[in-house]
Amino acid sequence: MRLCLILVLYVIIGNKKMISKPGAFMNIRLTVTIIISKAIIKICRLANWGGTTLAGRVALKLYPEIVKTISHNVRLIMVTGTNGKTTTTRIIEQVLKENKIGYITNKSGANLLSGIITTFIDNSDIKGICIQSTALIEIDEAAFKQACNHFEPDILVVTNFFRDQLDRYGELYTTLKGVKAGIEKLNKTRLVLNADDSLCASLGKDTSKQVIYYGFDQNAHKGAEECINSDAMFCLYCKSRYIYNYHIYGHLGGFACENCGYSRPATHVACTAVQQLTTSHSEIEFTAKGFNGLTGNDGISSENPDGTHQVFSAKIKLPGLYNIYNALAAAACGCLLDLPMEKIINALGSFECGFGRMETIKSDGKTIKVILVKNPTGFNQVLNFLTTEDKNAQLAFIINDNAADGRDISWLWDVDFEKLQDMQDRLDNIFTSGLRAEDMAVRLKYAGIFTNKISIVKDYKELIEAGLSATREGHNFYILPTYTAMLEIRKYLKSRFNLKEFWK
Repeated sequence: MRLCLILVLYVIIGNKKMISKPGAFMNIRLTVTIIISKAIIKICRLANWGGTTLAGRVALKLYPEIVKTISHNVRLIMVTGTNGKTTTTRIIEQVLKENKIGYITNKSGANLLSGIITTFIDNSDIKGICIQSTALIEIDEAAFKQACNHFEPDILVVTNFFRDQLDRYGELYTTLKGVKAGIEKLNKTRLVLNADDSLCASLGKDTSKQVIYYGFDQNAHKGAEECINSDAMFCLYCKSRYIYNYHIYGHLGGFACENCGYSRPATHVACTAVQQLTTSHSEIEFTAKGFNGLTGNDGISSENPDGTHQVFSAKIKLPGLYNIYNALAAAACGCLLDLPMEKIINALGSFECGFGRMETIKSDGKTIKVILVKNPTGFNQVLNFLTTEDKNAQLAFIINDNAADGRDISWLWDVDFEKLQDMQDRLDNIFTSGLRAEDMAVRLKYAGIFTNKISIVKDYKELIEAGLSATREGHNFYILPTYTAMLEIRKYLKSRFNLKEFWK
C-alpha cells in the first residue's frame, strides 16, 4: 500500500520530463491507476468486502478516460431496463458460452458506472488491454445516460420500464427520458427492444439505428390478470388513452393509440405459444424473422421455401411469464450476433441464475428459492408464479427500506397480495422479516391472509432454520427479499451452505 501511495503522488505531481512527453505520461498514469485499482480489488476481496465498486470510483478520479481506454476494441453488449436485467444478462452469458465466445461481465450485479469500471479493470492487464474481445455488461437504467459519456455499446438490450422506487429514480417518464438521451449520444449501437412495452418500444421510433423487437404474439398466452395499467395508460405522443387487443401483464401487450396511430411494432423474435408454465421452468414456441444466416436445429434457414417462418421450441430454465420475456430478449440478442439457433435454445435451458434471482439451494431433500422483489409489477409476477405451486410450502418476505431499496414502502399496497388467498391452504407458514417486517405483516393481514400463519422473525438465522425445519422433504421454502435484504440474507446462506461469492 505504501508503494501504491508513492505511485499516486508520482502520477498526480508528474515531472518535467514526462510533461514534455504527454503520451508517455498518460501511459504511465494509466498503468499506475490500474495497479492501484487492482490492489484495492484484491484487498477488498481478502477482507470479504466484495471489491465491486471502490476500485472503479478511485480509478475514475485518477484517470477519467479509463473506460474509453480499456473498452477500446472490445465488442460491448449492454443490458438495461427496470426488471429482468440480471436474468437477461445471465442468459446472454450462456449464449456466449455455448458458442465458445470469450467475454467479461459484471456478474456481481454492480451495475453503476463504478462497478462497470471495476469489472473492466479486474479483467485487463496493467497496460489497460482487456483480456477478452467481448464485454457483457448489465447497467442500471438511471446510470445509463451518464455511462454513455464513457463508452458506446455495439448492442443495447432494453427489457422494460416499470414504476420502481420513485424516491430514488423519480417519475417513470424521467427514467425513460434518461435512457433515450443516452441512446441519442450513440452512433453505432444496435437496439433490442420489448415491442409489448409502449415505453420501451418508443426508443426505436424515429431512429436511424437498427432496431430488433421481441414480444408475445396475440394468441401466445391469455393473460390471467385484469389489465390494470397504472404505469403507461396514455400515449407518449398525444396523451390519448391506449387500447389493447391483448394483454400479457402490467402494461405489456398489444397496445395502440387510436388518435395518433402509435402502436406495438412488429416483432423479429416472438413467442407464439406458451406450452407449459411450472414452478421450475416454462416451455414455449417462438419464431425468429429477418436475420441473415439464422439456422434451426436441423440446419435449415428460419425461412422455409414456401415463405413461412420456422417455429422453434424451447425450454426455459426459469418459471414465470416475466422470464419468458427475458429469454426472448436474450434470443434476439443472439440472433443479432448471428449465432446458431440450436445453441441459443440450448442456452435458454441451461443458463446459471444470477444470485437472488430464483437462486436455488438444496438441503437434505428440501429446496430454498431466493427471489428478489423490488416493485409492484415484478412482485405481482412472482406471486403469480407462486400460485402455480401445487405442494405445501413455506414463504418468507424480507422487506428493507434502506437507500438502495427505496425509503418509501407504500408500494407494498400496490402489490396484489390478495391472490395468495387462493393458495394459503398450501402455505404452512408465512414469515416476515427485515427492517419493515411489521409493515409487511400488516399488509398481509389486510390482504385477507390467515394471521395465525404469519410470524415476524427478525433474526435471519432463526428465520432460515425455522423455515427449513417446517419444510417437508421434496417441498420448497420461498424467500422473497428486497435488494439489501437479499445481500444480507445471502451472507448467511453462503456461510450455511458454502455458496459461491456473489461476484463469482
